[in-house]
Amino acid sequence: MRAASSRRIFPAPSAAPTATSAPPATSAARNEGTTKPQATGKQAGSGSTPRCATTDLSLVLGAPKPSPNAQGQVDVPLTYKNTSPRTCALYGVPGVDLNGPDDPNGPVYHLPRVDNGVKYNEVPAGSTATATVTILKPAAGSGTWTPTRVTSIPPGQTQPLTANWPSDLPVLRQDAATRPGTYVNGILADPA
Repeated sequence: MRAASSRRIFPAPSAAPTATSAPPATSAARNEGTTKPQATGKQAGSGSTPRCATTDLSLVLGAPKPSPNAQGQVDVPLTYKNTSPRTCALYGVPGVDLNGPDDPNGPVYHLPRVDNGVKYNEVPAGSTATATVTILKPAAGSGTWTPTRVTSIPPGQTQPLTANWPSDLPVLRQDAATRPGTYVNGILADPA
């Protein structure tokens, strides 16, 4: 007589998406950077509201301003507006590519991600949420590379949005750096 098998069957792990785990369809969402401490920001909702689809959003770049993080860095707000008639959720770190002239590293600079946004927030119709692109400007006298546009994929999506890059804002490319001075931060809801 054979003994009964003691093999257990475990359920498959949940495939629920996290803020930065959605598989990217284009290069704008390939890089994932280091994690910084959670930023304080407006966080709303219970987590049951569906994510904002790319078709629900428009993209605008705000005015560059000196970064409080380090000298030589500039913060550029990357603002998503909910253009749909419903509330949707927008959180996590977007994929961001800076596109410009050809360079020894190519015409596209894939920015690393820093997950310092809120875990969840709802964006009512007509409201906005912003991720900040922190860039390191080149030192005087060094070679410059100035992007012409930014391509961004909202978290959990595969389709990109684009906006023009400020023509007077060069970026120091650090494609192979382990801790580059140019990166994209997590999304925070904007004040109502």
